[in-house]
This record gives sequence, C-alpha cells and structure tokens, in this order.
Amino acid sequence: MRHVIIDASQLELEEKIVSIKRVTKVVKGGRNFRFTALVVVGDHNGHVGAGLGKATEIPEAIRKGKEDAMKKLVNVARDKNKSVTHDFIGKSGSAEVLLKKAPEGTGVIAGGPARAVVELAGIQNIRTKSLRSNNKQNVVLATIEGLRQLKTPEEIARLRGKSVKEIFT
Repeated sequence: MRHVIIDASQLELEEKIVSIKRVTKVVKGGRNFRFTALVVVGDHNGHVGAGLGKATEIPEAIRKGKEDAMKKLVNVARDKNKSVTHDFIGKSGSAEVLLKKAPEGTGVIAGGPARAVVELAGIQNIRTKSLRSNNKQNVVLATIEGLRQLKTPEEIARLRGKSVKEIFT
C-alpha cells in the first residue's frame, strides 16, 4: 500500500457536493436539526479526496466536509488515454464499484456519486458500475478506494523486478 502525503495547499482544488442530509435528533425539549454534507474535492490532474462535514448550518457543514476531503487526498494512476490503467473493483462498507478501462472517446459513464469522484480525479474515459449498495457515501468511498489501489505498469514491473516489456508479453 502506498501512502503518499499530498500537500493540498499547492493544488488548485475544485469541490463538488454529492449530498446534503438533514439529521434530526429528538430530545426532551423538541427536535435538534443538524446537516451532513458529503463533499468531493479534486484538481482534475490525478488527485481526489472525499470528506464528511456535520454542523447546525449547511454552509458550515460544507466547509467542514471540504476540509476533511483535503486531508484525505489520494493519487490516481491514469494512462495516456486519461483512463484507468486496468479494471478494478473498489470496496467500502457494503458498496462495490467496478472501474473499467475505456478507449479514447468513450467519456465518463458513471452514476452520480461515482461520476463526481471520477471527473474531479481527471479521468475522461471510464465505465463504472455500482454493485451492491447504492448508499452515496459508501459508493464515493468505494470509488476512491478503487482509484487509490490502481497501479501503473511501471509500478508493477518494479514490484516484480522485471521490465515493462516483459510484463506485457
């Protein structure tokens, strides 16, 4: 597993709000309302992260979610077609997301939560399929986990002690 610490202050990050939920807690004096915001940030150049923010007001929840996402940025391996390097299934909780390599001109074929992650990572050609759970938070986290575990042919060659040519033959 590679854990590379990314300095978010050096990147120009864009944010997308995947979901905002109102959460109610019933207490003795009535109901307490709070908001939960699921935010995805990325630079369209191989860096993406997701975070959750909770607060009594929506803008504050979004700000907290963005800060959380910036702490959790990951590097994404992409090929020359701006697609993923190989097919992979990302898992988080009960959600699984299939990430399939696609040729140039395919575009982004993905559902709402997975689309936000893939677009902000800078991937332009990919096919995805959400398997099992449709929970937005778990789908986003499963997509990021799948992208995080992708490896380039160079990395695989280095791990095996071979050349890139030997791997492809």
